[in-house]
Amino acid sequence: MSLASKTNLLRRDPIFVRNLVFGVEDGLVSTVGFVSGFAQTQTSAGLLVSGSTILILVEAFSMAAGSFLSESSVEDLDGKNILIWESVLGGVVMFLSYAVAGFTVVSPYFFLPIARAMPVAVATTLLMLAVLGFVSSRLSGRNSISRILRMVIVGGLAVIFGVSIGQLVS
Repeated sequence: MSLASKTNLLRRDPIFVRNLVFGVEDGLVSTVGFVSGFAQTQTSAGLLVSGSTILILVEAFSMAAGSFLSESSVEDLDGKNILIWESVLGGVVMFLSYAVAGFTVVSPYFFLPIARAMPVAVATTLLMLAVLGFVSSRLSGRNSISRILRMVIVGGLAVIFGVSIGQLVS
């Protein structure tokens, strides 16, 4: 099988798409909620970045484990004998997508003072949700505008919720 056909097969694999979209969306939204709340506690940038790094890596691993377990459980329910590598692939995709998205959100805090980094992190999250909507539309062959709007609206509501919780708690 050629690399092009393997890539096309991977792009259409529901396990790949499900874990990519879930991992990126959750990595963006969970991280921006945590970071925005933590940033309001008058913490140092170093502590914020350290805490965020711990959160992102632990959450990425937990999400990957959950993905592996849920994918293999669904296979058991369906009575399918799918190779274990497909469940492993789901976990790997989940880990990587969550971690990359999470560190994208935290990256402004490496370069900017906390007060200026927060709006940049929120704007970056909304932009990345739009990119995720576009990628999702390309993978599914659906209308790009509707997928982008859906991702930004639903993800944006989750961002607003996360930022609001962060403000309430701090």
